[in-house]
Amino acid sequence: MSSADPQGIQAFPEALTEPDAWLEPFEWYQEMREGSPVRYDPARGSWDVFRHADVKRVISDDETFSVDPRNASDFVEAGGEGEGLILDTMLFQDPPRHDELRAIVEEAFSPRVVAELEPRLRELMGDLLDDALATNDGTMDLVDELAYPFPVIVIAEVLGVPSEDRAQFREWSESLVAAADGEAGAEVAERQQASQREMAMYFLELIEDRRENPRDDLLSTIATAELSDGSTLPQQEALGMCMLLLIAGNITTTNLITNAVRCFGNHDLFAELAGEENAIGTAVEEVLRYRAPVQAMTRVARSDVTLGGETIEEGDRLVAWLGSANRDSRQFATADEFVVDRAPTGHLGFGHGTHYCLGAPLARLEARVALSELLSRVDGLALADTDLSPTRSSFIYGVESLPIRYDAA
Repeated sequence: MSSADPQGIQAFPEALTEPDAWLEPFEWYQEMREGSPVRYDPARGSWDVFRHADVKRVISDDETFSVDPRNASDFVEAGGEGEGLILDTMLFQDPPRHDELRAIVEEAFSPRVVAELEPRLRELMGDLLDDALATNDGTMDLVDELAYPFPVIVIAEVLGVPSEDRAQFREWSESLVAAADGEAGAEVAERQQASQREMAMYFLELIEDRRENPRDDLLSTIATAELSDGSTLPQQEALGMCMLLLIAGNITTTNLITNAVRCFGNHDLFAELAGEENAIGTAVEEVLRYRAPVQAMTRVARSDVTLGGETIEEGDRLVAWLGSANRDSRQFATADEFVVDRAPTGHLGFGHGTHYCLGAPLARLEARVALSELLSRVDGLALADTDLSPTRSSFIYGVESLPIRYDAA
């Protein structure tokens, strides 16, 4: 495994290699939950975990399972400038280092601070809708016009980086979460390494500027943060944190918004939800369960452990399938049905435990604002009849494009 593959998922399971299978992996999840709830895949050198209780344990038990892929017995350090930066972020650090890194930026994503952003978020979404409705006539691509630019502009403003660079942000983000498997695996890995180097150079200049000239933005907080020993955050970790926040702050929320519109359209819910702010918030939670934008997380066993009747050895890698856990009938009644007012407690759409998603409050607000503004501004909304292409990632779940139809003004 290389640092260009930070999740440690080197390839899709064989059952998910076809695009149609990754668009709808849920039947396979069910087969695995019932027949092979914890299984070893020798082709990928990894354990797969499918049931809710087991998945929750794997992603929550920091004493038994590590997030750091460098603890894997088969880890191979990759060389090259710019590589490994993501591995030095809180995403792949265990406590106590994880907690120290997270504390630097946690306040910026607290529910209180995030709530104050709502007027600005509505203004941004209104501007995007104005542009989209003025330049399109009854059809648009939800991803290109709204679901991608909206969260990337928001995280760019929070960080303090120019939102005009969002086309470059998208290229970097999509490269770094791409699945480096199949015949094109080496090419994808090379592109990921190049993206890491380019992002490192981009943020290095900005961090150096903020250390000399701090501003009222998150980039300045990261650049000038003082750790418990009185030192500033090492350059490698500061760079990695900026890269992580930019990627995580846009690509997952893009897919949450897109997956929500896909769910609402497939279940004829646009008219029912229009103007219903609270109902939209509840529906977003069901989207996070039913079509979560993150379908898998990885861990490494810190010691020999028994899970689901199987013995997992120290250094073994595990993939915890959140998307399967969220469809487990042991946890959720009628788990394979989208129930718009379910308000599902216990879903793992944002993970669980120490590594619960830092940006969950912001992602929830962005999704609610984007969906409520869209539904209040557009009549006759429907999904266009088209073949969908899945986001080609081993853990991010969504579609590359989602054409929608509406009644033109």
